Amino acid sequence: IGLVIDEKGFVKVDQQRRTNVSNIFAIGDISCQPMLAHKASYEGVLVAEVVAGKNRAYDVKTVPAVVFTDPEIAAAGMMESEAKAKGFTDLKIAKFPFAANGRATSIMETDGFVKMIADAKTNVLLGVHIVGPEASNLISEAVLAIEMGARLEDLALTIHPHPTLGETMMEAAEATLGHAIH
Repeated sequence: IGLVIDEKGFVKVDQQRRTNVSNIFAIGDISCQPMLAHKASYEGVLVAEVVAGKNRAYDVKTVPAVVFTDPEIAAAGMMESEAKAKGFTDLKIAKFPFAANGRATSIMETDGFVKMIADAKTNVLLGVHIVGPEASNLISEAVLAIEMGARLEDLALTIHPHPTLGETMMEAAEATLGHAIH
């Protein structure tokens, strides 16, 4: 039908997931990376809204990735190498261990850490990588922070309930700023 395929073998789409054939859209694994179900679902809703006449575009800063192992692994935003490749030469990076979190200790799940990467000039959060209990749930706070352009201070100054695994996000931000208390 004449669809354009890019150099990596994906169907080429625009920000509305429209192909070069104006009444054909492509979402999910066929259109581009990352090849994740939650990204495809998001695109499906977006396309349905575009077809219904809404002015929507795919404009995300990050799509979370999760590996459902024990311990879980989750990531959002840039890795250190990606940040440097994109021109962020001065970075603030720190890890906060689950072993220093009261809730992780109480459930005997202390393996792992929350790692944060931020632009040292602005303190804007660029990436979060989590290895540990409930990483798949904790990464959502990181995704929201990255999408909003949050600074480390925004996370560090947000009161988190105690004792929870969510506190690791606050503590990791504090550690990245250089003033962790645990």
